[in-house]
Amino acid sequence: MTRVLGIVPARGGSKRVAKKNARLLGGKPLVSWAVEAANAAATLTRVVLSSDDPDLLAMATGRVSPLPRPNALSTDTAPAISYVRHAVQVLGEAGEATFDAVAIVQPSSPFTSPGDIDAVVSLLLSSGADSAVSVQQIEHAIHPLKLKRMEGTLLHPYFEEERGRMSEQDLDKVFVRNGSVYASIRATIEAGSILGVVSRGYVMPRERSIDINDELDMAFAEFLLGRLK
Repeated sequence: MTRVLGIVPARGGSKRVAKKNARLLGGKPLVSWAVEAANAAATLTRVVLSSDDPDLLAMATGRVSPLPRPNALSTDTAPAISYVRHAVQVLGEAGEATFDAVAIVQPSSPFTSPGDIDAVVSLLLSSGADSAVSVQQIEHAIHPLKLKRMEGTLLHPYFEEERGRMSEQDLDKVFVRNGSVYASIRATIEAGSILGVVSRGYVMPRERSIDINDELDMAFAEFLLGRLK
């Protein structure tokens, strides 16, 4: 049986949204949205909530266990791989069996479903990739070929000239990581990375791809939640 460790990372601090992971969305803390999704994901063998904040750790429910994280691994500059390796090390020292893969479920993406988690993990395991991530298609209006740089008020192409390619059907589809779910095999983690050389993408729809990084994102999430209801 393939063993997959799920990690909900929820440090107490946040630069742009104060105490973001504890902020309420629809009357529920952001971290609780991720905890509930992870609880219901069938592909996760074990799930922990990694945090330096006792209040956030107390929000671990169901089969999600609280895992205190050192302050040194909870700063703005601490890389994600640090809390992943910490979780793997702590569980290993506690006598738990080795995990074959790790999946990260981000609280900043509250509309992630258990099915999204399972789809990313299943893609990783079935494809033989080093990592798999959730992605969303970039909107036509901000397609890379439409990006410009400015010299004063003069516009120049950032990548290349559009050459009349203005409509959606004229442009290749382009995707970007949406920050929702990351999954990596053990070897990728041991190599000190979340994203491996060979990475696969699972496409999530726009309505579930919101990534909360500032107050405008929070406001839009509230609006979108009302529409979804």
